[in-house]
Amino acid sequence: MMHKGWIGLAALVLLLAAGWSLWGGKQQDEIPQYRTEKTDRGDITLQVSANGTLNPVTLVNVGTQVSGTVKSIYADFNQVVKAGQVLAELDPALLQAALAQSSANLANAQAQLKLTQASEARLQGLFKQEYISRQELDQAIAAREQALAQVRVATAQVARDTTNLNFSVIRSPVDGTVIDRQIDVGQTVAASFQTPTLFRIGKDLTRMQVDSTVAEADIGMAKVGQLVKFRVDAFPDGDFKGKVRQIRLNAKTEQNVVTYNVVVDVNNPDLTLLPGMTANLRFQVETKKDVPRVPTAALRFRPQTEATDKNGKPGNGNKRGGQGVYTLVDGKLTRVAIKTGISDKEFTEVLSGNLKSGTEVVVSDLSAKKKAADAAGGTPRGRLF
Repeated sequence: MMHKGWIGLAALVLLLAAGWSLWGGKQQDEIPQYRTEKTDRGDITLQVSANGTLNPVTLVNVGTQVSGTVKSIYADFNQVVKAGQVLAELDPALLQAALAQSSANLANAQAQLKLTQASEARLQGLFKQEYISRQELDQAIAAREQALAQVRVATAQVARDTTNLNFSVIRSPVDGTVIDRQIDVGQTVAASFQTPTLFRIGKDLTRMQVDSTVAEADIGMAKVGQLVKFRVDAFPDGDFKGKVRQIRLNAKTEQNVVTYNVVVDVNNPDLTLLPGMTANLRFQVETKKDVPRVPTAALRFRPQTEATDKNGKPGNGNKRGGQGVYTLVDGKLTRVAIKTGISDKEFTEVLSGNLKSGTEVVVSDLSAKKKAADAAGGTPRGRLF
């Protein structure tokens, strides 16, 4: 009998211990735990982000005005060339034949002119002696003028064929570097409706430009002369600098998104940057030195009572109006209203408000994250091990 009583008492103690453990664990779960960061003073830079492509400031497409077969090539990729330097030659056989024919036509026209001039001179003497009529003299004068016109036509044709022959030698129009070569020996180029591009030459690669795409929501903050910092994938740890030279007005619309081309000048003295590189730009809109600032994450924090309404649905976190952050006073959340200024991704300027430097502000609710993790498949509560 006594033995059964001891067994019942032990069972009761175990039940009470388990209940206390469950109740204590639940109470501990309900105690909110917050992560905080301190406010301080420091520098804040308002930036606008954009993407762009590096290009030479002057990119010349070298073409040909005559058709023909490529006979020789004297310049290749990445080669530095001077203005007037021969880049390639076309087969000049047909052009030389055309020049020879026009030269022969010119000689024929000049001979005909001499004949008409001599005939006019004889008829002038006969007219003075009244051996011929005025009409015969006029016909001689007209024949001489027609022959002179034919000489001029033939001369122009010779000049044209000479120019075309000179065009068979492709020369660089500027000092620069060959960015692209689009022809090979033996290839036929036809300059019928449009000039084919043979070479692309960057005039001066020590000066580059970034053609960037800026969204219409941010274009108002871009100004000519503005400092721009950017990085390229080839050098992820390096910061390059440039200045805004031009904000072009020809807006482009793609998938209902309006963008503007902002041209940024970049110095490239050591030729580190290459044409075609993708640049990730940060336009330095405004910088403030040593100002009161608060972690930007603190402005996004909302207690659970404000994050949801009484029905558990997402609520209006700004229902109190204005901006504010939360501090912990005796373990309880206390809202401090502030007025903010410029912001970057990490910090936001504090213009006014009862918030001293060094104050701990709440940036996140750790208990809410734990509940979300449990709901996503964490350890079931109340389970005994």
